[in-house]
Amino acid sequence: MLTLDVRPQLLDALSALRDRVAAARFPLPLAGAPRARANRDELLAQLDDYVVPRLREPEAPLLAVVGGSTGAGKSTLVNSIVGRRVSEAGVLRPTTRTPVLVCHPEDHHWFSGMRVLPDLTRVWVPHQEGPDDLDPVVGREERVLRIETADTLPRGLALLDAPDIDSLVADNRVLAAELICAADIWILVTTAARYADAVPWHLLRTAKEHRATLVTVLDRVPHQVVSEVSRQYGALLTKAGLGHVPRFTVPELPESAWGGGLLPATAVAPLLAWLTYQVQDPEARETAMARTAYGVLDSLRSRMPQLAGAAAAQYAAALRLTAAVDTAYDSEYARVRNRLEAGAVLAGDALTRWRGYPRDCTPGELLDALVDSLGALLLCAVTAADEHIDEAWRSQPAAEAPGLANRDPTLGSAEHRIGMTVRRWRRELEEYAEEAVRDLDRSAAVDAEAVAALVATELLGGPRAKGAGERLAERIGARTALRLRERAAGLLSEYLDRALRAERERRVAPLDSLDIQIDPQAELIAALSVLQKER
Repeated sequence: MLTLDVRPQLLDALSALRDRVAAARFPLPLAGAPRARANRDELLAQLDDYVVPRLREPEAPLLAVVGGSTGAGKSTLVNSIVGRRVSEAGVLRPTTRTPVLVCHPEDHHWFSGMRVLPDLTRVWVPHQEGPDDLDPVVGREERVLRIETADTLPRGLALLDAPDIDSLVADNRVLAAELICAADIWILVTTAARYADAVPWHLLRTAKEHRATLVTVLDRVPHQVVSEVSRQYGALLTKAGLGHVPRFTVPELPESAWGGGLLPATAVAPLLAWLTYQVQDPEARETAMARTAYGVLDSLRSRMPQLAGAAAAQYAAALRLTAAVDTAYDSEYARVRNRLEAGAVLAGDALTRWRGYPRDCTPGELLDALVDSLGALLLCAVTAADEHIDEAWRSQPAAEAPGLANRDPTLGSAEHRIGMTVRRWRRELEEYAEEAVRDLDRSAAVDAEAVAALVATELLGGPRAKGAGERLAERIGARTALRLRERAAGLLSEYLDRALRAERERRVAPLDSLDIQIDPQAELIAALSVLQKER
């Protein structure tokens, strides 16, 4: 007989693993990301809604979730087992909007709290006769679990009527999957007309993968074909490796024709007897719980490495995107330095101004032209870097993540940002020149702006700035000129680094905001390893 292991050490290891799963993120649109997100959400639902609560409180009632496709007769089946109408049924589909949990009155406290399905708001409606009392009034966005009590159910058993697993409403489908993940026992309901459909078999395969305690109900089977349909359905189950699963057949009856009535007690008596045995026989009860719980835990051996692999793929893709940015900006930074050494800034209007200085050009006009030319060089570098990045990213599916390719309009244009940077550089250069002039021991006045213009020309003009150094030395002396050039060169390098680094960081900021780290991969595997050791 299987027995539940409820040691505190195992629960601690399981809680730690749960936290690692919850922390896993798959924001980049890679091929396996949607599946990884779905696996993470499903695993979290199973851990939060079933495994952890069950291991913490093994004495809680068994929860049997009744699931299936649209029109399978789930609500009619639940109502008939209970002996009164507790869940809405009818020909308008999907009718099950709010999931309904029914338990014995003495078991109500197990479900009124947030022990299982903690994301659903509890609504308890005392038994009242009348069809209008079935649906509580709730907010449109609020997810609700309605709790009913019925003393016709045995103590230790709760039935949960779930929304249709193939509902046209996406939220209903998601909720149905979550509810099934909370079950000790899965009751899959299908019909004689639809037992071969893909939806019920998807549920059956999932139950088999998780080794859940499963029972199937073949509903609305015409009397004339009961034996034939039952035989064919049994053959399909056997072929799928599910031949051992208990099967119950409910014939097509007048009461089920419109979905509004109750089936005769004899029609559901075998299923109720089986469920009653599961909760009242200690060995059967322990086996049902342990099989389902351990099925989920055993599935972690394959599911956790899959999540870890998906996390590693996210990190590798983020590295490739970042590397493309680094390569582009490193290349452009080297090109800017080479262009500066070649005197590329001293061109166009700046070169004209220099050739006319000081006769036809003031120091301020020369500085203006040099600043504009330096800004143009940096803007060209940033534009080229972004083009290289866009080209490299076009081959990366991860670059299609929302926000990565779009520029943040709140940051303004690159031209504006670079213009601000080079103007700040000019102001600081002029301050350096003023300090150098103040330190001179001379009676003759020296124009600090002219000193700044000559230093800038020498730094930015390369071979074209012939004579700038000599003129500077004549004005402030060779030693002062050397010190000023060294300080100014360091300042120029600092501002070049700052300008291009800021643009690089701007480009990778949306990627950095996704916070894709290498840690989740190792943490998922480590958490699984700890849990396996405890087991």
